[in-house]
Amino acid sequence: MAWSLYQVSFRLLSPIHIGWKKTGNLQQTRPYVTGRNMWGALTARLGRDHGGTNYQDVGKKVDEQLRFSYLYPTINSDYGKIPDQIKILPWNNFYDFSWLYLGSYSSTALNNKTADDGTLHETECIFPKTRKGDQVYLLGYIFEKTGCDLSWKNALQRIQFGGERGYGWGRVEIVNSPKQCDKYFEYDVDVTEESPIIKVPKDKCILAHTLVGGLEQLGEIEPFVGRDTTAKNDFGGNVSSANICWIPGGVVNKDKLFKICPKGLWKEASKKV
Repeated sequence: MAWSLYQVSFRLLSPIHIGWKKTGNLQQTRPYVTGRNMWGALTARLGRDHGGTNYQDVGKKVDEQLRFSYLYPTINSDYGKIPDQIKILPWNNFYDFSWLYLGSYSSTALNNKTADDGTLHETECIFPKTRKGDQVYLLGYIFEKTGCDLSWKNALQRIQFGGERGYGWGRVEIVNSPKQCDKYFEYDVDVTEESPIIKVPKDKCILAHTLVGGLEQLGEIEPFVGRDTTAKNDFGGNVSSANICWIPGGVVNKDKLFKICPKGLWKEASKKV
């Protein structure tokens, strides 16, 4: 077996903002944590744990030895039980999803106790409690390559996700130990290949940004970029090349296989279903 699959669940302790786009004065959040965000948070934590600042080398090692799903918000249906499935995905009913999980904070820059012109803005976020008062969790998966020597399970206990971390946003608490399993959300997986393979049945949704290539399906497309830290830049000072991707929620028109690439991106696999 080339990979082992683990389910991970985080309790959200503070608002979380995963940068997406700006609409008017509203900084919108993605309604999930991307694999790139997971990769960045874990790379930063592992780099600090080893007393260094060479995040580029640590990031390459994470790319080689781990693969990530996206993390989706959910709640527990039974008091005291840790959730192991997603209750509602954002593309199934975004009105209900946004009402339950999303909110925003307004802020502005001050000059002599008055607001500077043009500085009023709102930052959208996923709240740690739903509008009904339920605790919010983030649920997802991590693939570990055989022979992995990264202490990623310990690092998960001290990571933050997304933006505004300096103000206490993005704080999470790992719930129990990562649990080994054989399903990726509801999908079958092949862990014997060089990269993990996800089997998505006809009329089902992709669950991560997926490279367009020649892939045909129903959904929306966007350029997907991120920020990296290198020795030549300040933290997050290097913008990655744009990948043209189908966004999560796109529906496949026939049974398909997808390879999970570094940083959580999907790519259609060439082997036959």
